[in-house]
Amino acid sequence: MTLEISVAQARRLLTVYHFTPTDLPGVIARLGTIQYDPLNPAGRNADLVFQARVPGYRVDDWQQAAYTARLLYDAWDKQACLVPISDWPMRALISHRYHPYRYPALPSDETPAMTAILAALDAHGPLSSLELESRVRGPGGSAALGATGIARILRALWAAGQIVTHHRQAGRHYYDRAARVIPAAYYDAPPLLEEATYYHWILARRHQAVGLLRPNAEAVVWSVCGDSAARKAALATALADGTLTAVKVAGTLYHAPTRLLDLLDAPLPPPRLIFVAPLDSLLWDRKAVSQLFGFDYIWEVYKPAAQRRWGYYVLPVFYGDRFVARVESRLIGGVWTVHRWWWEADIVPDADLRAALHSGVMAFLTYLGATGVRLPADVDPAVRTALADLLA
Repeated sequence: MTLEISVAQARRLLTVYHFTPTDLPGVIARLGTIQYDPLNPAGRNADLVFQARVPGYRVDDWQQAAYTARLLYDAWDKQACLVPISDWPMRALISHRYHPYRYPALPSDETPAMTAILAALDAHGPLSSLELESRVRGPGGSAALGATGIARILRALWAAGQIVTHHRQAGRHYYDRAARVIPAAYYDAPPLLEEATYYHWILARRHQAVGLLRPNAEAVVWSVCGDSAARKAALATALADGTLTAVKVAGTLYHAPTRLLDLLDAPLPPPRLIFVAPLDSLLWDRKAVSQLFGFDYIWEVYKPAAQRRWGYYVLPVFYGDRFVARVESRLIGGVWTVHRWWWEADIVPDADLRAALHSGVMAFLTYLGATGVRLPADVDPAVRTALADLLA
């Protein structure tokens, strides 16, 4: 059975699902995976994902959840992600088959260095790549490999589940043996290696992260989800057992976790201005975002400057049930510095939106630990007026 809904209903579902405020564990339970990226102009991507959903969240709060409370761990999912630590046995097949740093890709002369790295972690872990480089010596060791070779081996061991990120310091991984980090209840659990069951699980998890997902979303969305035949079989099973439901929106086929369809009738959360992460799971399927929200967004951070339409690290701005603006900004000397602000073409900021802008920026300053805002001289007058008392 295929459920037909309007664009407005789809927007409501996604808005309620993604932006109803919750706490940090609530975001983890809701999305199931949060994409990580090391770039840090205004908090890293994971920070931005959490601050959009968790009132009072501050930069790096997620690290306590990951590295002290052990609710999360770093894993290869849709690229590098933070996932629930309870996923450990479910993700065994990724370590065995789908990670991008396969052992066979490592030259055989690096085997002694790999053995030495594991021995150093056993004796001294957790250690960073810099510390391991100074400890691993001899033939095939750091003297021969250098920092790049050590990092390559560490990524292979990490992706294969031999080691995990124990913690980070200034963004740098500190590694340790997985058995010393992953709680025994999960580390000792039987690994899920049965392919059909794994594909069913990971396909459901991918839809959980997004909410509504097209079957022909771009390939990067389906990282570690198998080839097209495996996904097709898993999708058929998920539809048959009711895990997913086929949904048509303006003639386009989507699939949604069946449990989310109750949100079609849920009230929208009170409108607030939200700064959205560039790799937020809501944005993973860019064509869907364009169709459902009328918002064309491309993260241009890796494009040459001359080829960018908007800018280096541009955040979408959400209000009500739509995207209303985009902003390029950076935290500089403790001041949130806006380089450019663009309202969407059909947006004329009224009193409610200006008030929401003020409240949203105040919350964003708290998140950043910033002392104020700096605006460009040519910023839209509505922005300057709304933020006049916050200017540094």
